[in-house]
Amino acid sequence: MNPTANRASFTFDGALNFFLPRAQQYQRIEHVFEWRASIKDMIESLGVPHPEIELIVVNGAAVDFNHIVEPGDVVIAYPPEHGVAVTALPLRPPYPGRPAFILDQHLGRLAAYLRMLGFDTLYRNDYHDEELARVSHDEQRILLTRDIGLLKRSLVIYGYYVRETNRQRQLAEITRRYHLTDAVQPFRHCMKCNGLLIWVAKEAVADQLPDGTARYYDEFHRCTSCEQVYWKGPHYQRMQTLIDQVINGR
Repeated sequence: MNPTANRASFTFDGALNFFLPRAQQYQRIEHVFEWRASIKDMIESLGVPHPEIELIVVNGAAVDFNHIVEPGDVVIAYPPEHGVAVTALPLRPPYPGRPAFILDQHLGRLAAYLRMLGFDTLYRNDYHDEELARVSHDEQRILLTRDIGLLKRSLVIYGYYVRETNRQRQLAEITRRYHLTDAVQPFRHCMKCNGLLIWVAKEAVADQLPDGTARYYDEFHRCTSCEQVYWKGPHYQRMQTLIDQVINGR
């Protein structure tokens, strides 16, 4: 070990341990360093992306991401809803208004589900990481991803690593994480392209309907962007059941 190296200790609370190697989880990490660095960069070098952190306490006082780590610092990082009685130093501005999202290429079905619940959700399967980070920053969208490296990009202010792999459990996870239940407005956005849906008369979409559909259904909505037409067919009840499960926390 370099005798001139410095060291600081890091402890990660609760859900932040997800990002650590198993041998370092739920314990104090003695971190040796030889350079001056911000606490954001040093925490991320240990594996934890900055958008997942809500509070950082150094030697008993809250600091922001620009704090320069000093030899002997005792650092504790906390996730959201930590319940710690320390006067917080905001790490990012409060999220402005109704949640809006942008998702990476691994989360296409989750994007459709969030649109189904009525949330403005951008998704393309050809987004590059640079574009995801830039749009998230410029449009103040919450970046949802299965790529830890993407979350570490400095442009990302609001973001979350989706832990679940099952699609419906992913939706429940995000609903809990961002307290979406009371903000659900079902069938407000097109599940295909994210455009807004509006009511249309049957006659206006008759030429877009499969054979027999107009005979059994009278209520239709159409996307203002891609013109996809929606009606309350058998798929509607399945979606409504999923919405009810999410709202009721099942």
